[in-house]
Amino acid sequence: MNLMMPEAGLLFWMTIIFAIVFFLLSKFGFPIITGMVEKRTKRIEKALSDAREAEETISELKARQEEIILAAKTEQDRLLKDAAKEREAIISRAREEATEEAARILSDAKVKIEQEKQNAIRQIRSEVASLSLTIAEKIVRKDLSADASQQEYSQRLLEQIEKSDKR
Repeated sequence: MNLMMPEAGLLFWMTIIFAIVFFLLSKFGFPIITGMVEKRTKRIEKALSDAREAEETISELKARQEEIILAAKTEQDRLLKDAAKEREAIISRAREEATEEAARILSDAKVKIEQEKQNAIRQIRSEVASLSLTIAEKIVRKDLSADASQQEYSQRLLEQIEKSDKR
């Protein structure tokens, strides 16, 4: 038996066996195989469509995320600007109040200084008047006949007053 050149009987039986195997495969095997291939094809197509939907959803979510981030940044900028305006307003009010308070304190100080000045002037006038009366009283009490004795007496009284002031 030569395998390179098969005999007619061998070819006959090989053809019959091939036909039986082909018939059995076409009857039982091919429908199962094609069904599995179709199921796999459907499953792959479904996975692809789900992937496309997921990709679209992700792109929509990214776009929404960017919008939300932009809105948040805008809101943050607005809040920062409002806070800066409020800070400036508070500082301005504080400055105005401080200026008013300083002016009030200065005015009160001027009034007190003026009062103290008036009191000091009154006190000085009172003491000058008192000294004048004391000197006049002592001069009148003494019988003074000459100008020289009046000046000498006045000088002594002034020295006595200065001594009493130093004590």
